[in-house]
Formats: sequence, C-alpha cells, structure tokens
Amino acid sequence: MNREIIIIGAGASALMLASLLPENTAIVIESNAKPGAKIRISGGGKCNITNAHMGSEYYVGENTFVEASIDFFDETSLLAWLEDRHLVPVLRKGHQYFCQNSATELLDVLIKESRKQKMYFNEKVIEVSKEGEFFSVKTDKQTLQAKQVVVASGGLSFPKIGASAIGYDIAKSFGHTVVRTAPGLVGFTVQKDQFFFKELSGLSTEVEITVQDAVCSGALLFAHKGISGPAVLDASLYWEKGLIEIDFLPAFSLKNLSKSNKQLTSLLPLPKRLTKAFLVQLELDDKIGKKLTSEDIKQLQTLKSYTFAPAGTFGYSKAEVTKGGVSTDEVNAYTMESTRVEGLFFVGEVLDVTGRLGGYNFQWAFSSAYTCAQYLREINK
Repeated sequence: MNREIIIIGAGASALMLASLLPENTAIVIESNAKPGAKIRISGGGKCNITNAHMGSEYYVGENTFVEASIDFFDETSLLAWLEDRHLVPVLRKGHQYFCQNSATELLDVLIKESRKQKMYFNEKVIEVSKEGEFFSVKTDKQTLQAKQVVVASGGLSFPKIGASAIGYDIAKSFGHTVVRTAPGLVGFTVQKDQFFFKELSGLSTEVEITVQDAVCSGALLFAHKGISGPAVLDASLYWEKGLIEIDFLPAFSLKNLSKSNKQLTSLLPLPKRLTKAFLVQLELDDKIGKKLTSEDIKQLQTLKSYTFAPAGTFGYSKAEVTKGGVSTDEVNAYTMESTRVEGLFFVGEVLDVTGRLGGYNFQWAFSSAYTCAQYLREINK
C-alpha cells in the first residue's frame, strides 16, 4: 500500500502531525492497541499541556533548534488551536495549562482530528530502509512504502506502556548520531550517607537545587527509594553524575536565629520531623535560638548548601521523559527533515530535546509536529 507519508508512533507528536496533514495522505503505525498511551497517564491523568512561561531556556537541547519550532507554533498558537476544537485548558499555579478534568479531553481532540488518516494498531515496526525515492517500512504484519517517513516514536520512559528504542534504531540505521539516552524528569536514589532520607518518606518541603549551572526550585518529596518531587525531577535533566547542592532553607536567613526563645524545631521553616532528622545528622540538640553558638550556626549553614552525590535515578519505569536522542545537529530545525536522508523526519521526544516539568514536553511535541506538517504539506502539494 503506497501513500505519501508514514508516521511511526501514535503519541502526542504523531497525532498532532496526522491532524495537520491533508486527509488520506498518511499512515500511522502504533505498537499499542490504542493511541496516546502516555497522554492518558501524564500529570496524574490531568495532563499539563503547555506553559505560559515559554522559551528555549526551559529546555535541555540546542537553543536555536528549539526556538525555531517554539516560535513557529508557541503556547498561544496551541491554545488557540485547542480552543477552536472546544478544549479550553485551565490555568493552574499561574502559568501551567491543564485539561479541565482529565487527559482524555486532549486525547479525544487529537484522535478526532487524526482519524482522517489510515491507522494501524498492535503493529510493531521492525525496520525502515530506502531504495530510490521510496522508503520501505517493515512491520511484524506487512511491508509498507512511502515517499516520506516521520519517526514520532517517543523515548524509553514508561516501558510498561510500550516505549521502545525503535526510533533510535531507525536513526542509527540511516547513519544518524544518537546522543546517549538516560531517564529524565525522574527521582534520585541515594547513597549510604543519605539513607536517612528514606525514613522521611512522605514528607515534602520547598527547596532550591543547584546542579551544574541550573537552579531548580520547587517541592522536594522524600520517597522510599530516595528523593523525588518537582524540583528533583527538573534537576534530573541536568545531572549526569557527581554532586548536587540543595538549599533546604530558600529565602530563609539563619542570622536571626540567635535572637529567639523558640527551639530550632519551631524556628526552622521545615517539617518538624525533617528538622529533627537533620539535627541528628548534624549532631546538634534542639536548642532555643539564644543558646546557639557560632559553631552551631555554622553547622546549620549546611542546610543552605547540603551537598551530596545521588547514587542514580529511579530509572525509565518512573521517568516522565527520555534525555538524549537523535542529534539535532543532523536535523533541519525549520522542517524536521534529516540532513542525511531526504524524506526522513524526526519529531517529538525521539529528538535530543527535553523540557522541564510543566507542560514543556507536550509543547515541544506539538510544535515540532507543526513545523514538520507545514513543510510536508508544502512539498506534497
């Protein structure tokens, strides 16, 4: 069966691309039984679609490459596109746009809009090759041909919902560089010196985490395996190995402690159980502020710059995204076409572009798909 375009995957970028292309010009191939498996579970089922604070600074990737698509189809354009289809996301925390009730609201729009294309489900792509002008896409059920192939297969996170390395394998088979992949937006496991973190499971506190040159603010959640929460998930994008630094007392000064008659467990703006745990680690008593010595204050300063090396991460099964991917040095930022192979395209998470927590990865999926769609429409007129 010949059509102009084959889209590999049926996630956010693939469905948006299928929606934007003319009717009956594409085939979508998906290994799962249904489209949008990752959309269904994102944001705890609420789906953070995009963010009012948008720009390449919220992404790990080559800035000018990211900007090309984000500027072409930004959060305002996306919101307008959704509103035209009767989905009006709600604003939370002042800048994050979510589905009103559940992620199925977004998925329903994408499915409805993409139905104009032929779709194959429960079908795994085995390999892609090219001879002359046409690509051959071999699946576990058939072999299809097309003039253009778009790899929109996502990354390795959430293997239980069908994530695979097929996109990277296809890229490599055509001579593309794949930047080393790793779990992203994921919690950290801890080493022996921080095992006491595990005993604090369930506690949450506001922090500022510095890793490399990035500063990530927000909640830190103590977990059975180590630490998680928004600030930690963002920090995982910048961590490869080595030390991170956590300020457990952001916007709090220790200077005035010595003037108070209250005890440390009441003075420090932390959950009391957390304060007590830190006091044990620092070998300090729960003194009243006026009895603190200069050496005590120096010890407490550790909480402003608590430095340690994570043992690792919670892995792909808990990661929201995959860091790394197809090198953007070998993809045209204004078309999403490979600079190595004419007619081969990459969109979404399979590329070496990863956004912070807060709707940035969905925005990238939709923006890169839009960029690709406009070019495909132009060359296939």
